[in-house]
Formats: sequence, C-alpha cells, structure tokens
Amino acid sequence: MDLRQFRYFIAIVEDGSVSAAARRLNIAQPALSLHLRNMEAELGTRLLVRSPRGVTPTDAGRLLCERGRHLLDAVEDTLAAVRAFDAAPEGEVQIGLPGTLAELLAAPLVLAMRRRFPKVRLRVAEAMSGFVRGWLAEGRVDLGLIYMPMGGRGLRPQPVLSEELRLFATTRPAPLPDLPDVPFDPGRLAGLPLVLPGPAHGLRVLLDAEIEARGTRLTRVVEVESYKAIKALVLEGLGFSVLPVNAISAEVASGHLRWWPLGTPPLRRQIHLALTPARPPTKAALAVERVCRETLEELTATGRWRLNA
Repeated sequence: MDLRQFRYFIAIVEDGSVSAAARRLNIAQPALSLHLRNMEAELGTRLLVRSPRGVTPTDAGRLLCERGRHLLDAVEDTLAAVRAFDAAPEGEVQIGLPGTLAELLAAPLVLAMRRRFPKVRLRVAEAMSGFVRGWLAEGRVDLGLIYMPMGGRGLRPQPVLSEELRLFATTRPAPLPDLPDVPFDPGRLAGLPLVLPGPAHGLRVLLDAEIEARGTRLTRVVEVESYKAIKALVLEGLGFSVLPVNAISAEVASGHLRWWPLGTPPLRRQIHLALTPARPPTKAALAVERVCRETLEELTATGRWRLNA
C-alpha cells in the first residue's frame, strides 16, 4: 500500500460514497473502485459495507481510516519541517543555568540570540545545578548547563568548560583556623567549618567524592542552596567555602576574601551542556545550543570568564 491509497480510502469514508469521492478526487469511479478492491485483497479483509445509500466502514475500515489519518498528518508534518529547515528558527526556548553561570552568561547569551535569531524567544531559568538537571530530565527546560556529567535519566551532557575551584574565607577577624598561603589538601576539608550547597548539588558531590576517597567525610557543614547566601555567610566569618575562581575573584581583588588552591594540581570541575531527553530538540533549541557554545568561548577568550586564578 502507498500513501495515495490511504488518501483514496479516507476520502471514500468521509464522503460515504465511492462516486462522491471519485468526483472530489477527480478520478474515474471504476478506477477508484479498483483501488478499493485491491486494498481489501491486499489486507485480506472487508473495509467497507456497500448499500444502496452508499458505503460505511467495517471495524477494520474504521481502524484503517483512523490510523491512516494519523499517518498522513505525520507525513505532512515531516515534509513541512524539511521544507522549513533552511528558514530562520523561531519559537520559545527555555534554558536552565546554575547561579554562578547565569550571572556571567545570561545577559550575553540573550543579547547574542537577539542579534542572531530574533524570532527565537529565549527564557532563562536560574537554580542550583541539581535542580537544573531535574528540569532537563522532566522536560521543563529545553537545554541547560550543569556541573558533573551525572548521566542517567536519559541525559547525555557534553563537556564545554573546566574551571578551577578554590577554598576561600573572609579577611575580617573571625574564629576560623589560620591557614598558610600554600595549596590546601582537599582531604583536609573535613576538618574545617564549611558553608556549602546540599548533597544533591554538583559541587557538593565533587567535594564529597574527593574527601571520601581519602577515608573521611564532611561533618561541620552549614548547607545553603544559594551562591549569594554562601558568599554572604563566608564574608560574615561563619566558615570556609569552595566556589569557582570567577565567582569570588572580585571579592578577592577587593580584599574582602582570601583564597587557597585546592591541591596540586588545583581541583577543577567540568561544566556540561545538555539538551532535554524528554522530546526531540527543535530547530530553535539547537540554535540556542550553538550560540551558547559560541558565547562561552567568547567569554573565556576575552577573559570575562576566568577559568583559572
């Protein structure tokens, strides 16, 4: 069977008459009747019940008509998508960004999309990396940046950047251990009072793995799911914390914070870009993915995003 036979059969069912369908399709009635007989012979079942008032579909005919409509609609949608492939992408796209990345990337990305693809409406959702990963898995965002590979749940994240992490603390007087200005062993983090995100966050997962690999675990931790709140509490002297270089470089330069490399070579974390597995990516989503990669490259190449101290 071919698509033409499906169209012929659906027209016969819709018109309730072979002759009426033949007039609508502009083909001879005997030829249409022959197509119908050939379909019934090929499928081995009656598709229509004939009467003086016209034709009505059998149960098999109703099934064929229903599935045939879906098939023809799918074919038309596919052909329309292919025809529009070279047209400018348009539509709404939502991207999820962790807080430290949103601060740097959101505005340049939105501006770049406005210049390159003005018909794409980009929405930025900000949350900690663990929440962004959940949004991706559930299809609540079209794409997102996350820390750590953390596959599973259908995610196939691709690494895009690697940034250095640093231990940091306030320069104000505070009841904290006085650390020398040398690289700090990540295995000794368990002995410090810390302000960190919760266990589901990518940064925390990385630090927990580093510490547990040395046979210990974090116990003196205040858990806060906000980068701004983490920095504010560290500035008040509540404890030490760990964040990427770029997230704290301004406060270090102003003299409000001091920092230490974490190990030799310094501990780093990967930033990954992922599309939601909940649905096929749209042309607009793929455009955002491409511009996102280009914007990240530009930010790092110009030094606006510091990956190293």
